Amino acid sequence: MNDRLIDLDKVGMIYEAASGPVEALAGISLTVGMGEFVSLVGPSGCGKSTLLRIVAGLRPATAGTVKVAGREVTRPIADIGMVFQQPILLKWRSILQNVLLPAELAGKDASGLKKRAHELLEMAGLNGFAEKLPRELSGGMQQRAALCRALLLDPPLLLMDEPFGALDAMTRDDMALELLRIWGETSASRKTILFVTHSIPEAVFLSDRVVVMSARPGRIAADIRIDVPRPRTIEARASEKFGRISLDIFKLLSNRTEATTVAA
Repeated sequence: MNDRLIDLDKVGMIYEAASGPVEALAGISLTVGMGEFVSLVGPSGCGKSTLLRIVAGLRPATAGTVKVAGREVTRPIADIGMVFQQPILLKWRSILQNVLLPAELAGKDASGLKKRAHELLEMAGLNGFAEKLPRELSGGMQQRAALCRALLLDPPLLLMDEPFGALDAMTRDDMALELLRIWGETSASRKTILFVTHSIPEAVFLSDRVVVMSARPGRIAADIRIDVPRPRTIEARASEKFGRISLDIFKLLSNRTEATTVAA
C-alpha cells in the first residue's frame, strides 16, 4: 500500500467572507497510499470538509499543490466516488435509478450498468428494494444506496464526508461494519478512502490512519497509525489498545497533551 494516490503539499485555503478573508486551512501536507483508509478528525470549522472538496477538485486551494494519481488537481476529477452526510437521493427516482445516476451524468450507457447496479445493491443488503422509492427505505438503507451509487463506476478513490453522522448509534455501527465489508477489508485490491468524521471511535475503528486536525486554520496536529488488527469487529472496541488510541486522540483534540506527528 505504498503507492501514493493522494499527495498534498503545503495546501492552504483562504476564502472571502462578508467580514473579510478567512483562513480555513494552512500548510497541509499529507499523502494517502493506494488502498489506505484514512480518516480526518478535528473540531468543527477546522476545514475537514473543505479539504475533501479540494482533493475532489470542487474547490481550488489558494496555496500549495494537490495531486491525485500523480496528476495535479486543477478541476473536478471524474475517477472518484463521493458520499455525504445525507444520502441526497432523488425522491422521484427509484433506488435503482438513483444508483445509475452517475452513469447518466458521465454520458455512459446506464442500461449497460444495470447488472453492476443490482450486484452492488445485493452486496449492500438491498436486494429486492431496487424499484422502491427513497421514502420507502430507512435512513441506513438510503445511505447504503448512496454508497452503491458512489461505487457504480468503480472509482479507485472514495471521499466520504460524515456519511453516518445523521444515523442513530446502532445503525451507525451497522453501517461502519457494512462499509468495511464493501471496502474489502482483507482484500489486496481495496479502494482508497478519505473519510471525515467527528466520532473518534468511528475513526479508530475504520481506519489505517487517523489524521488529527487543529482548530482553524486547520493544520495537521498528528498522523496516527491504527495498529488494531484487521478484520475489525465490534469486540475490538473493548480492547485496551483501542481505548488507548481513542484516548490519545481525545487528548489531542481537547488540548490536554502536546500535538505530535506520528510518521505513517
